[in-house]
Amino acid sequence: MPPTPHRSPTGLRKALATLLGALLPLLAALTLAAPPASARAQAVPTATLTEVTGFGANPSNLQMYVYAPDTIPAHPAVVVAVHWCGGSASAMYSGTEWAQLADQHGFVVVYPSVTRASKCFDVSSPQALRRDGGSDPVGIRSMVDWATRTYAADTGRVFVTGISSGAMMTNVLLGDYPDVFAAGAAFSGVPFGCFATTDGSEWNSACSGGTVTHTPQQWGDLVRAAYPGYTGPRPRMQLWHGTEDDTLRYPNFGEEIKQWTNVLGVSQTPAATDTPASGWTRTRYGATGDRAPVEAVSLQGVGHNLYSWGMASRALTFFGLDAGGSTPQPPAGACKVTAGVSTWSTGLTASLTLTNTGTTTVNGWQLGFTLPAGQTITNGWNATYSPRSGAVTATNAAYNATLAPGASVTLGYQATHTGNSATPSAYSLNGTVCTVG
Repeated sequence: MPPTPHRSPTGLRKALATLLGALLPLLAALTLAAPPASARAQAVPTATLTEVTGFGANPSNLQMYVYAPDTIPAHPAVVVAVHWCGGSASAMYSGTEWAQLADQHGFVVVYPSVTRASKCFDVSSPQALRRDGGSDPVGIRSMVDWATRTYAADTGRVFVTGISSGAMMTNVLLGDYPDVFAAGAAFSGVPFGCFATTDGSEWNSACSGGTVTHTPQQWGDLVRAAYPGYTGPRPRMQLWHGTEDDTLRYPNFGEEIKQWTNVLGVSQTPAATDTPASGWTRTRYGATGDRAPVEAVSLQGVGHNLYSWGMASRALTFFGLDAGGSTPQPPAGACKVTAGVSTWSTGLTASLTLTNTGTTTVNGWQLGFTLPAGQTITNGWNATYSPRSGAVTATNAAYNATLAPGASVTLGYQATHTGNSATPSAYSLNGTVCTVG
């Protein structure tokens, strides 16, 4: 049997050197050709309405359209603009000023569009009225996820607005996904759950006729049941309705106010009332500034088609996405949170000081907040944190569960990040919105 051939050590080194010499230029070329890891995913063309496909789970076959301005900041806000029955993404795009406002203020607009024959959004089925239950809300949530991934958007500044069917969907989305949306603006809508049906019908005559009434607690419980166990911050709500609405009758406006003041834990007695335009009555609940927990605008003598040019700018002020408007007063919560952060390339340390600004002692506390996209808590102190990303609840330790009036507790966490190292923009103590400052 002939001996097994082998290379001498010198020959082996020469062969390896030759192979390495051939590989290095190839590796260099691949490195130069590959985009940097921090580069954004390929987005749509700017300054034009563009359809996006393959954006994620979409059980009801909605279409997604996006408008991105020419100039987009590093971590833009996202506004979801939802059309009316019989409408479309292109109609919402051309019939409202959201695209022009995006050009001015640098946010991204997502326009969902219905493909079913009625061109109405599903706000009535059991699937639509629970988190991740299926139907239209799941598809719209996927659109938001696509936009926040693609543009590295600030997940603490995602908003939704809609007209008629889109206003009803605004109510539904804020109920199903309170951890996704910071606020909503509903033009001619109905409360969450008001349009509920179980027979497959898209229309609820009792609700549209304004004959469905509940107590504030009952309305609030419908919202809370959409996402059982959620204790984080709840989105703020702006409501618009005409007194002569003959499609979704005016009593629905009062029922919406009852629902969202209950959900947000504020009084049904207005903190402020004014007349921003002729025939308009604006009431604010829980605070008097531009970003009160609930703001409601009643238009005297106006029918269902109340939306007019300029109203989106008022919604934008409520969202906090413009530089105009009066300085907002903080929500009237019985708590205050002061946040500080120290950052480095891929990580951060955040310190939160929670103060009981109320007049009664808090025995056991949970502080809710939503981390910006890309942040994940790795460890924390003076509280337990769950989950470690997204909508987080920090629960007291045994030794700091009691907060007397005026008392404070400091807690904190370390987290990794992928570029957005900001602290959360909103907090709630046991479900009540806190002042931030």
